[in-house]
Amino acid sequence: MSAMIFVNFPVADVEKSTAFYQKLGFTENQAFSTEGATALIWDQHFWIMLLSHDFYQQFAPNKQIIDAKNSTGVIVSIQLDSPTAVQKFAEMAKENGGDFYSVPMGIHEDQMYSLEVLDLDGNILEPIWMLD
Repeated sequence: MSAMIFVNFPVADVEKSTAFYQKLGFTENQAFSTEGATALIWDQHFWIMLLSHDFYQQFAPNKQIIDAKNSTGVIVSIQLDSPTAVQKFAEMAKENGGDFYSVPMGIHEDQMYSLEVLDLDGNILEPIWMLD
């Protein structure tokens, strides 16, 4: 069975966040995008949905949207083809207003390499390469 994953992020500015993710290699699917939301495709199995705070709030009534720059609830990992691709993804994020950092995991980099990438709102993506 093949499943698709849709990650929904609340964002302060849908347009700016859309441009940020497009520079990381995501492609917009305009058929599922509106003024308050952008559907972004990584591959046939993984999408990110960027939702304005007002739209996101409809899916989580009676809950407060966190400030992801100061709190966290989830880290989304994306497998990439090489350590070089992980580094390039992180550097592209930083060049476009995001940031990244490394977490020492105690696993040698020739077996696994990852970085923690922050988007414009502080949501965390973790591009990762692992030896098969």
